[in-house]
Amino acid sequence: MLMTIRFILNDREVTRDRFSPSETLLDYLRIERRLTGSKEGCAEGDCGACTVLVGRLTRGRLVYETVNACIRFTASLNATHVVTVEHLAAKDGVLHPVQQAMVDMNGSQCGFCTPGFVMSLYALWMENEKPSRQAIEKALQGNLCRCTGYEPIIKAAEKASAIRPDAAFDALARERETILAKLAAMKTGETITIGNESKRGIIPGSVEALAEVLAEYRDATIVAGSTDVGLWVTKQMRELNPMVFINHLEELQTITETEKSFIIGAGATYTEAFPALAGKIPALSRLINRIGGEQVRNMGTIGGNVANGSPIGDTPPALIALGATLTLQSKDGTRSIALEDFFRDYGKQDRRPGEFVLSLTVPKPAKGAHYAVYKVSKRREEDISALCGAFYLELARDGTVDKIRIAYGGMAGIPKRAAHVEAALAGKPWTTETVEAARQAFESDYQPMTDMRATAEYRMLAARNLLSRLLLETGGSPQELSRFEREEA
Repeated sequence: MLMTIRFILNDREVTRDRFSPSETLLDYLRIERRLTGSKEGCAEGDCGACTVLVGRLTRGRLVYETVNACIRFTASLNATHVVTVEHLAAKDGVLHPVQQAMVDMNGSQCGFCTPGFVMSLYALWMENEKPSRQAIEKALQGNLCRCTGYEPIIKAAEKASAIRPDAAFDALARERETILAKLAAMKTGETITIGNESKRGIIPGSVEALAEVLAEYRDATIVAGSTDVGLWVTKQMRELNPMVFINHLEELQTITETEKSFIIGAGATYTEAFPALAGKIPALSRLINRIGGEQVRNMGTIGGNVANGSPIGDTPPALIALGATLTLQSKDGTRSIALEDFFRDYGKQDRRPGEFVLSLTVPKPAKGAHYAVYKVSKRREEDISALCGAFYLELARDGTVDKIRIAYGGMAGIPKRAAHVEAALAGKPWTTETVEAARQAFESDYQPMTDMRATAEYRMLAARNLLSRLLLETGGSPQELSRFEREEA
């Protein structure tokens, strides 16, 4: 068992041992390394001022992704390459093309958010030679600016795209093979323990080692993408001990397509799942595009969103409507349950001591079926749902409802099916009259609460209206949001 983590920070190898597992990458950069280009604006992964790149080896490829350093834990960085804004300019001070484009197009005013924007644009610049405006806006979803109105920043992205990667001015292009070899050498497959008895962090070397760790530490906090756990530390000031990090386990990051379903490993991120689902379950992929910003999607995992059990998590209702099943693993083996049965009560899930989410099996919609997911939030982009409704509908040849599954988040203490509404629709003609009658059954399924995101009355009305929207869309009457959703697909 090792006692240190190793990673690369810009152009230097780092070895760390005696540090708190709850230390954020942003605190390490600013306090320990005095790399102050990355800023703390929100400390919850919303504003993007802290954006850095993290390069990781995945299935033999070196992939760089934007992440929020404010909620990413340093302990999760073993065998990665962390790149900050200080690494972009040449040694002689010549700015990187992305930085120069920001200057030329007046993309910076107060400058506080600028390093984060530069890093997001740099990641896009590396991956997309000629990004569309839509691609630029998607890359910037997780970056907020109070000054410029974004248009100069978008123009800077367009200008920078005309200059392509070249080892003469791009450090990551110049160093890529060297970095790849160094990271491969750092991936030993051994379990790492850091900290001490009062603050212990464990990085299992394999899924089997993870099961062993959780059998011993049954109250451990599992950390995958840290998009929620990070806030437990930065906002709630919670003491977590021990913390078990799993974001490096490639065994949990697989996405397998079969004839009838997708099997999604619990550690697969939203970004990894998007291209696999886009062509086969487009409504689900469109939902992913509205979860956080690019940084959050690069860090967050579908398995983590499910395991967290939040009643306003976006993916559970969407997956429940499809009839997804969950596979859990422990030292004693695996078991599978229907995803809807996993959620028992607010904050309580059917996860036995020592168990963790291994994978989700997500059925593909049947040919001719209608599947829709509607997220309602105050902001369209990068916002938590007030409610999220998901619908799976199969119609018989005579136009009656042959199969219907409806699930909502934000309407109860758990993601929950609308059993009474489903019963009111089953076997009936799929008509306005049937839906109007079924709308009355919502009160038998849900008693929503009032909070900062919406009133109980609003949630109930919106839930009913989403069912009516499904009727209109399946009847050939597209609604206003459909245009935007098609553009996102």
